[in-house]
Amino acid sequence: MEIHFFWAGKGTRFSVDYIYGPSISAISATPDFKPTQTTEKNRTSLIVGIVVVVGVVFLLLVIFFVVRRRKRPQMVDNELLSMDVRPYTFSYAELKTATEDFSSANKLGQGGYGPVYKETLSDGRVIAVKQLSIASDHGNNQFATEIATISVVQHRNLVKLHGCCYEGEQRMLVYEYLENGSLDKALFARKESLVLDWSTRYDICLGVARGLAYLHEESRLRIIHRDVKTSNILLDGNLIPKISDFGLAKLFEDEKTHISTHVAGTFGYLAPEYVIRGHLTEKIDVFAFGIMILEVVSGRPNWDSSLEEGKKYLLGWAWHLHKNNCQLELVDSKLSELCEKEVKDLIGVALLCTQTLPSSRPLMSRVIAMLCGDMEVSRVNSKPAYLTEWAFDDVTTFFSDDINEECEDTSHYVSSTRVPKTDKSPEISDAEALLH
Repeated sequence: MEIHFFWAGKGTRFSVDYIYGPSISAISATPDFKPTQTTEKNRTSLIVGIVVVVGVVFLLLVIFFVVRRRKRPQMVDNELLSMDVRPYTFSYAELKTATEDFSSANKLGQGGYGPVYKETLSDGRVIAVKQLSIASDHGNNQFATEIATISVVQHRNLVKLHGCCYEGEQRMLVYEYLENGSLDKALFARKESLVLDWSTRYDICLGVARGLAYLHEESRLRIIHRDVKTSNILLDGNLIPKISDFGLAKLFEDEKTHISTHVAGTFGYLAPEYVIRGHLTEKIDVFAFGIMILEVVSGRPNWDSSLEEGKKYLLGWAWHLHKNNCQLELVDSKLSELCEKEVKDLIGVALLCTQTLPSSRPLMSRVIAMLCGDMEVSRVNSKPAYLTEWAFDDVTTFFSDDINEECEDTSHYVSSTRVPKTDKSPEISDAEALLH
């Protein structure tokens, strides 16, 4: 039997006391109704229709990804062609031959962007090649940013970019090879392969300060590095420090007071105004430089969960010792000879660089004057900014909202460690100073 329900009303309205409108206005019934049978032909048509729709969707997705992959290299090529100073371009075959087909024996380390290899060119030059993955926009962005930044600056304390390779889908950055590796390895490695005495450490801090002053104040382009840390300071054969990894660098226009941007950098080195409000100025590099100084003086990383509570966060411990005029207790126990005045001056500069208010932090040119003895180190009376309670025991690598796998060890040329975009600032201990 086939039954039809007819709806003739304009709808019902509900109230507390009444219900308006009919629910069903008529019913008709057809006796001896025979339902339609699903035939084999109908079933075949349905299957064919589904297959066609799925095939079209799949084809559109394939076209989308192919076009997207071709567009990325083209965008990078356009950026390189628009540069005033373009880097030397190596062929992929040349770099492949130099690394013996990228042999693991020549591999220096593995970073978030890809592996790094040590190579010897046909002319005898030893180079380091960072092979970038273009599977994500981050690798492409870093490739273009680093070339655009470091190609236009030259300074004794900045790592030299020999050139690049952008053949097909290959993206590689070619640097000078610095045989003494990164500063963090020299300071924190359990096996002491490189001994840094006090005068060398002091000179390293001064050299990094000169490199940053050049980027902030002397270069034709005003550049903020955004990731100053010991692992991004490389040491050449004479232990001269060179700032590396410009993948996060930002060009800064003189007329602007600050840039608002997503947070990127490394936990422990981030200035509070950058973490909380995303305000980017050269003073965030000054803050990170202050943390780096304390690591150089103490020979330990800025966060060590294995230590007792008061000593875990290096900046907090340094402030405690400074208040009690016990700065020498911060010095690395491996140092047998040092200059007491230089130790106090260096710690004083570090505390000035890590003040909560950006306006209270000195320019890098003033830092150089203080370290060279041309200017007295200002007295530090206010407690520096703190970012103490972290939800992790170790520095982990992040990109935007995605967490990359932690690097194998380490090459000193590997990519930067970054924090995710977030609306939540790190928790602050009640015992520590507020960031506001």
